[in-house]
Amino acid sequence: SLPPEEEAIVKDPSHLVLLCTCPTMEAAQEIASTLVEDGAAACVNIVTGLTSVYRWQGETRNDSELLLVVKTTAAAYRRAEETIQRLHAYELPEIIAVPVVKGLSDYLHWVTLQTSANQ
Repeated sequence: SLPPEEEAIVKDPSHLVLLCTCPTMEAAQEIASTLVEDGAAACVNIVTGLTSVYRWQGETRNDSELLLVVKTTAAAYRRAEETIQRLHAYELPEIIAVPVVKGLSDYLHWVTLQTSANQ
C-alpha cells in the first residue's frame, strides 16, 4: 500500500508521459516541434529503431516506426491530444498517457512552467 500522499498522486497525477508512434522522422519532428512550440509539452524525445507488430483491419502488421515520448501535464493533456490528432497521418494514432508517480521536483516544476505558459 502506498502512503496517502503518493496514493493521491497516482489517482490524480499532475504530470504525464505520453507515448505516440509515428511513421516517419518528418512526421515525428513536426508533431514534436508543434507540441513544444505551442506549450502542450515541455520536451519530446524521438526514439528511432522501433518495430511495431499489431493487428489492423484484420491483418497482422509489422512496421518500422518512431516513438514520441512526450513530457506534459494533466492540464495540457487535451491540447497535446488535439495537436497529435490534427497533425498525425494515422487514422487512429497511438496516444497513451502514463502518470508520473515520482520525479525530480525541479524537473517536474520546469515541465509545469513550460506547459502553463501558453494556456
